[in-house]
Amino acid sequence: MHAEDRAADFAYDVVVVGSGFGGSVTALRLAEKGYRVCVLEAGRRFADDEFATTSWDVRKFLFAPRLGCFGIQRIRLLRDVVVLAGAGVGGGSLVYANTLYQPKSDAFYNDPQWAHITDWKAELAPYYDQASRMLGVVPNPTVTPSDEIMKQVADEMGVGHTYRPTPVGVCFGTPGAAIPDPYFGGAGPERRGCLECGECMTGCRHNAKNTLLKNYLYLAEKLGAEVRERTTVAAIKPRPGGGYDVVTHRSGGSARRTTSITAAQVVVAAGTWGTQELLHGMRRSGDLPHLSERLGYLTRTNSEALCASSTKLRSKDQHDFHHGVAITSSIHPDEVTHVEPVRYGKGSGLMGLLLTLMTDGGGRVPRWLRWLGQAVRHPGLLLSTYAGLGSWPERTIIALVMQTSDNSITVSPKKRRRKVRLTSTQGHGDPNPTWIPVGNEVVRRISDKIDGGSYSSAGEIFNIPMTAHFLGGCPIGDSAEHGVIDPYHRVYGHPGLHVVDGAAISANLGVNPSLTITAQAERAMAVWPNRGEADPRPALGAGYERLSPIAPVRPAVPPTAPAALRLPLYVVSPPAGAGCAPRGGTPAALPNLDGPPARLRPGALPAHSPRDARDDASERRDHDVVPSETATSEATA
Repeated sequence: MHAEDRAADFAYDVVVVGSGFGGSVTALRLAEKGYRVCVLEAGRRFADDEFATTSWDVRKFLFAPRLGCFGIQRIRLLRDVVVLAGAGVGGGSLVYANTLYQPKSDAFYNDPQWAHITDWKAELAPYYDQASRMLGVVPNPTVTPSDEIMKQVADEMGVGHTYRPTPVGVCFGTPGAAIPDPYFGGAGPERRGCLECGECMTGCRHNAKNTLLKNYLYLAEKLGAEVRERTTVAAIKPRPGGGYDVVTHRSGGSARRTTSITAAQVVVAAGTWGTQELLHGMRRSGDLPHLSERLGYLTRTNSEALCASSTKLRSKDQHDFHHGVAITSSIHPDEVTHVEPVRYGKGSGLMGLLLTLMTDGGGRVPRWLRWLGQAVRHPGLLLSTYAGLGSWPERTIIALVMQTSDNSITVSPKKRRRKVRLTSTQGHGDPNPTWIPVGNEVVRRISDKIDGGSYSSAGEIFNIPMTAHFLGGCPIGDSAEHGVIDPYHRVYGHPGLHVVDGAAISANLGVNPSLTITAQAERAMAVWPNRGEADPRPALGAGYERLSPIAPVRPAVPPTAPAALRLPLYVVSPPAGAGCAPRGGTPAALPNLDGPPARLRPGALPAHSPRDARDDASERRDHDVVPSETATSEATA
């Protein structure tokens, strides 16, 4: 049967489970290639003015459908880690801290899980650039009191040279002023200049944060992609002869009242937790029996800890740390550790309930017992955590600590009340850290400077750290014996099934992962054929071949726009005046942690490419699905 005829047998060509970074990239790029796309999102859709005014509006801030809460912040617990994640149409982009780093260390690219497959640094470079332009990345333009303290701490520790402003996906310019679409040549929405109110992680009410509803999803819907909110996917079942039934129910409603949607292909992009929970359940039920045994392995926490320093109540009027975007700078206290100061907006003190007195790990005395001793010695510091929640954002510098260390957990299912629940054990590599000594040192140095106390997540008392960046579990591998998905993000054992989200991150990044998730998704979608055309990818299970990207039949962004899709892909400099300018200047391109980003002319290759990459590229162009004239005209437009 011809592919076009087979497609008519399904309600959609592609169903995308989840609307976060991976799902939104998938929706846009496949809609551009002519596919009929449906995106299913468990959370609700928010207009800007519908986000919570503070985190205390729990029905709009927290996501707990059984309790009637349909907000943007999920909080989940495994045996080894507390997980923070996003919810809602736009996924993690609604609640994340706008911070969009490329990995500083080559440890990510060189991880043995996937390093032998291709030169990942060279291959991902143009997709990082494309993702950066789509997400409107610029350096944070404002030095806040938190940043000044971070710089002082870095200087004291002998690493002052590592201090830098963060690259963020925020529309700056005149605060509050309307700005015609600055990224997509008029194809995108009008925006407003950032107020630097610190409310990024409770939902930006001011149209300044570059959430996925302002870029990828917005453009995908303009091309006809359908997005269904408050729709939970309960099962993915292969159909006889190919394709899938996607079984759903209303989020927060009865799981027995289901609806089935048919699709030729399914892209699972439900976030690391959601994707693993769904796939573990499908393997356990027998619906997807051929999933790799590697499912759940190499689940990463970004080797992360969340700590904080809060000014004592007697000194609360001496400092105000809530102004600025959510994360404004970062330092590297050692080669593997990355620390960022984080903030919430005024009045949003709910997350302070997750903290308690900082207590180091290690030693022979149980950690909870040492914490109890601290509580007895410093009752004022403990009580001020909760008595001072009203002023917590103004008094507090949250420290997000991340590492590139090779550690992991293994996530597996346990069945309870007819539903699969996830649990965890220590996995490959070093033990997942229950505390990070150098991170605690940074926080204590901050506390000394602001007359404050030092805090860590409450679970650390029981050696359960907290992460905002739960990754992996569906690693890329060269076979089903070594990975869950192939290098094109196709699921081994089940043709037509794909994983394109944080679950596909195969190693700890040591930086905020959203840009990497987006870049990997861009790369995966770039080699999908246009609807009805032959698929250039090798058969599932065959060896990897590096392919040229395929130009879409109906690109959403005009070729002269700053965020245009440029093929063949290459790193570009934004034209003067493109994008939302930082205060008092023109937009800057994504900064590189190791120096200025490479600016390449069309046809050039990154300096870090292998010596023979130029010849490889020429050879590949001879086998392009898209005529080279088309690719060249788009690249130079």
